[in-house]
Amino acid sequence: MTRTIIDVHVLQTVPPSNVNRDDTGAPKTAVYGGVRRSRVSSQAWKRSTRQAFGELLDPSELGVRTRKIAELLAERIGRIEPELAAGAGASAEGSVLDFAAETIRVATGSKVEVPKRKKANAKEGAEETVHAPESLYLLFLSSRQLDALAELAVEGLRGERELKEFFADKEVKARARALADSRHSVDIALFGRMVADAADINVDAAAQVAHALSVHAVENESDYFTAVDDRNKESESGAGMIGTVDFNSATLYRYAALDVDRLRDNLGAGLDEEKPGSEPVRRAVEAFVHAFVNSIPTGKINTFANHTLPDAVVVKLRTARPISFVGAFERPVTADTTSGHLEGACQALAAYVPDVERAYGAEAAGSTWVVRVGSATRALTGLGEELSLDGLVKSVGDAVESRLGGA
Repeated sequence: MTRTIIDVHVLQTVPPSNVNRDDTGAPKTAVYGGVRRSRVSSQAWKRSTRQAFGELLDPSELGVRTRKIAELLAERIGRIEPELAAGAGASAEGSVLDFAAETIRVATGSKVEVPKRKKANAKEGAEETVHAPESLYLLFLSSRQLDALAELAVEGLRGERELKEFFADKEVKARARALADSRHSVDIALFGRMVADAADINVDAAAQVAHALSVHAVENESDYFTAVDDRNKESESGAGMIGTVDFNSATLYRYAALDVDRLRDNLGAGLDEEKPGSEPVRRAVEAFVHAFVNSIPTGKINTFANHTLPDAVVVKLRTARPISFVGAFERPVTADTTSGHLEGACQALAAYVPDVERAYGAEAAGSTWVVRVGSATRALTGLGEELSLDGLVKSVGDAVESRLGGA
């Protein structure tokens, strides 16, 4: 049985920057091929990819990851039944929050309560304030899951049973758990979800993102800066503040793999019965490819304004397993006074890809697309069909829909 795997390979040159720093404030690094490389963590690039979804997908197709999940659910309850959350003071607000918290607890098995720090900070004699319960860890729920759970909570609030009695009903418990484990959002389907107290509603990620590595050796540098006090008089010499910020420059190799079959399973059936079930999968694949290629983590972005776009993108559709080409750069690319690292990186990649695919029978003939910029990337010309980014995204979407058969 063949699979449908999308491999995304990106070469991107980033000027002096610090997009992803470690606990000391320095850019993250890793040793690879015997030399130290610049590194951007997979978590940093996944977050920037998720943030880019906001411009590509409808909010109803996305999720929210937060500890303030009860407050979020209470807002939805209030939109369904405004009178439940308005005009009756703290007791009514508390009732809605209590129902919201219990709904989340039953649906996810997670403990949801007012944080101890907020209880401790309450002042004696002060006007009573209702603090929203919070989960002990981040919970990731889709917009549609939250809407469905809000409907369930409203059902309980409208009824005559007390909160504990309503959620003691086995049928209500089963419904709540089912609602939290269906109609997953695109970002949950792509990046997965772990619920520590309810492993049965965990979601295995369809996308894997590697740590980005520079194709060459790097040395972190340090910038000494001063800030001048605007109100200083001529008689007052010296800076108002001094400090340092670490940075480096790098040509990065970025890689991500997308298991389309798992994505389809995670998303489930399409939302519109008149459209093919493959449509949500295609939309999610296109959004992921576009967002991953175009996004960049925003660490120290105001300091360095490192707003670059990739120099080259290679996307392959595979039918067996994902394949990273980071091995092309195990031997670090070197630069001289007449060229940078990009041209050498493209040459190394263009030579490595056919060698690996030939050796393992993993050719992706007819299913490779390339976006490249400038003469330095000319070596990649023979790897696949050259397109603009929009053309590449559409071609990947067409290929995925064709393989899914519109089912």
